[in-house]
Amino acid sequence: MEKWDVYNRDRVKTGKVVERGKILSEDEFHLVIHVCILDSSNQLLIQQRQPFKEGWSNMWDLTVGGSAHSDENSYLAAERELFEEIGHKVNLKSVRPTFTINFERGFDDYYIVKADVDINKLRLQNSEVQRVKWAYKDEIIRMIKNKEFIPYHLSLIEMIFDMKNGYGAHSSDL
Repeated sequence: MEKWDVYNRDRVKTGKVVERGKILSEDEFHLVIHVCILDSSNQLLIQQRQPFKEGWSNMWDLTVGGSAHSDENSYLAAERELFEEIGHKVNLKSVRPTFTINFERGFDDYYIVKADVDINKLRLQNSEVQRVKWAYKDEIIRMIKNKEFIPYHLSLIEMIFDMKNGYGAHSSDL
């Protein structure tokens, strides 16, 4: 059974560990990560969830995502999820999340990785991932509108593509 560390609202571990699926109290939170791989032609590697996967079955999603296990920090969880779900290794030890979004019961850390990955060499996790492909921002937005992609805020998709060149809220493209 998957176990999670419990954090307080200041993102400090409380020392408590819970099993996945346990309802957290109002002042308890857990850590989730997402890794978004963008290639040199400005496409995002996306995955289609398995039809038998609970929650958003058959829908397209960002490259990878999942909860941090107990005793994992954010970057270790990101490395593990990336390798488990699509068989791609990356070293994120010296990388901070590009941005974090708070949700009702936790923290979503987003890592943006620039890499030209050969999708034919990936090893997909059969229990989670049906297939992968590269997609441009406009295609992902269309897929969200057509209810083929998990219904992320369109501004999140825009931000992932806007933040591909580094940290901070200011654009270096202007």
